[in-house]
Amino acid sequence: MNRREMLGGASAAWLAMGMDGVRGLAEPAKADELRVGVIGPGSRGQELIRHLLHVPGVRIAAVCDIYEPRYAQVNRLVGTEVPHTKEYRELLERKDLDVIYVATPISLHAEHVLAALKTGRPVYGEKAMGFTPEECREIYTAAAAPGALFQIGHQYRYAPWVRAAIAEVKKGKIGEPTHVYAYWHRNNDWRRPVPSPDPGGRLEHLINWRLYRDTSGGLVTELGSHHIDIANWVFEAIPERATGMTSIVRYHDGRTVGDNVQAVFSYPGGRRLMFSSLTDNAEVGNELWIYGTEGSVAITIEDSTFYYEPKTHPKPAVTGKEVVTHGITTGASYSTKGEMPYRGPGEKLAVTATEDPTLTACRAFIDCVRARRQPLANARVGYGSAIAATIANRAVYEEQGIAVPALPA
Repeated sequence: MNRREMLGGASAAWLAMGMDGVRGLAEPAKADELRVGVIGPGSRGQELIRHLLHVPGVRIAAVCDIYEPRYAQVNRLVGTEVPHTKEYRELLERKDLDVIYVATPISLHAEHVLAALKTGRPVYGEKAMGFTPEECREIYTAAAAPGALFQIGHQYRYAPWVRAAIAEVKKGKIGEPTHVYAYWHRNNDWRRPVPSPDPGGRLEHLINWRLYRDTSGGLVTELGSHHIDIANWVFEAIPERATGMTSIVRYHDGRTVGDNVQAVFSYPGGRRLMFSSLTDNAEVGNELWIYGTEGSVAITIEDSTFYYEPKTHPKPAVTGKEVVTHGITTGASYSTKGEMPYRGPGEKLAVTATEDPTLTACRAFIDCVRARRQPLANARVGYGSAIAATIANRAVYEEQGIAVPALPA
């Protein structure tokens, strides 16, 4: 069997598995072509489309969005007229779609992902998995069911420098990992321009949905879910408890989501993830540190660098004599040596990124669809990050610790 026959057979096999309302009615496609429908081709949806255009054998066959200007934007991006609709159910009823991508605002993920999964098609859902703990559980149950194929949009699971760093950590390169400190600091207001006039603020809430609590998981979800996922990966667990705080300190523009957040996630065995996000200072940027008993690794959106703890030696007994340090007279037990931040270059992993991790994630998903195998960023991965983010989003507003539900049985 040649490659074209294999791909055509795989496509026919899962199309014949049975899709509610479209069972056995799919129009024929090229033997190695997968036809993609996108629900929510906004900024992130268009980024996914842009990458899918670089995956051989993939065609953007239809899109759905309630905001009509998206249609022309997609057409320009794809270079041809793409069928469109405002009704996601109408898109899901089409007979010429093999795969569904969902990139709508998080408050709509459950509605759209669950409906897409019910058709029997493979589904790629943008993170976070769900908006509430109940939605996370419902999506997980459907996405983990026998025969379902679902990938969550945690693209850093596919970044080669991240994968290499985590592999080294699991080999014991930094000893036992005990803490993760994660940052995503920016200096912008997270606001997008809105066309004028805008009667009733309809477009404001449609375009700037991330700024309002009824549609947004805030910084801890929209950004921090990536870091939660990596901490879950390192600790091989999901958090047991989350706490934190948030406020609006700079952008007093009608938003109801905090413009900064600090959250702490407690893992089994006393381990911790500390997450900070600012929107008025970009120092540190997007960076994650894994601290272990023998060293540390700093992971950015481009590379990973290891640092190691100095070898410990028995300290001589304190004699009680006085010591003068920087003009200060103190006892011999006091010394500033070793308290300054490490200034050396560290050991940078020799991993070359050949493509954007979102492209790698999209390519991996399409490969999983063709081979009918479960993806690396599967439903379990999606639930672990999303459930912690939803609880933390509540905790930061209530400023109290809240237990995180365990993975459903």
